Amino acid sequence: MIRVEVVLAWPDRAESRTLQLAEGATVADAIAAAAINGHEGCPAVAVHGMLAKAGQVLHDGDRVELLRPLQVDPKDNRRRRARAR
Repeated sequence: MIRVEVVLAWPDRAESRTLQLAEGATVADAIAAAAINGHEGCPAVAVHGMLAKAGQVLHDGDRVELLRPLQVDPKDNRRRRARAR
């Protein structure tokens, strides 16, 4: 068995589930087992901050992060802050 954490964060809160999964479990297995409300709207997933595919095999201690869509383009946001100075 391996222990993994699945996390989904919003601006005002975060939801996290720690799971025990069988050896060879994938990112998709962890997401399904965590059953976190709102995960359907997440276009991407990361493991320890690195983009991951659904079929990636997990290891003991991995942290699966469900990534929400960006609300603002980071480049536009930087330009707006630079103009405000």
